Amino acid sequence: MERGSRRRAELDEADKGRMMKRTIIKDWKKKLSYFLQNSSRSSKMKSNKAGKHHTYFRPSPEEARLWSEAFDELLANKYGVAAFRAFLKSEFCEENIEFWLACEDFKKTKSPQKLTLKAKKIYNDFIEKEAPKEINIDFQTKNMIAQNLQEATHTCFSAAQKRVYSLMENNSYPRFLESEFYQELCKKPSITRAAQGT
Repeated sequence: MERGSRRRAELDEADKGRMMKRTIIKDWKKKLSYFLQNSSRSSKMKSNKAGKHHTYFRPSPEEARLWSEAFDELLANKYGVAAFRAFLKSEFCEENIEFWLACEDFKKTKSPQKLTLKAKKIYNDFIEKEAPKEINIDFQTKNMIAQNLQEATHTCFSAAQKRVYSLMENNSYPRFLESEFYQELCKKPSITRAAQGT
């Protein structure tokens, strides 16, 4: 009798695992669809306060294919960053790209007061133990950052940023390039009758 109960419990756990996997895949496909729909509108005009217009386009398949040449190509492209971020979110590891982007913004900060405030925010969000978006870095790097916060400089997160960059380049980036998400971006968009207006 006990063996039968244990077997049912194992099957229930397996069913839960399959259901969770289906939910994750469904959510991931929904995000991909949203990204492709919102970025596929041939042009959107938005005005800023000065009245200037900015046009946004879906990345062409050729542009998306460039991202596979080097990780830096991906990070240098706003659509590449957006696609990579959506992919990482689907894998529940978006903290790496968010940390890297926060560090890039941090390095551009001119005001010493703002630099100190941003340094503390980055530390609280990504570095300290049990941080909401804690990144995976070694103890020595965490300690070095904590010490550097006393007198924040533009380089106080450099070691951690290099580590996160390496993790993304060697782990997440190859998975992104193999993903259905990326493969869809590399395909030429098909023109449907509805899109042609017939």
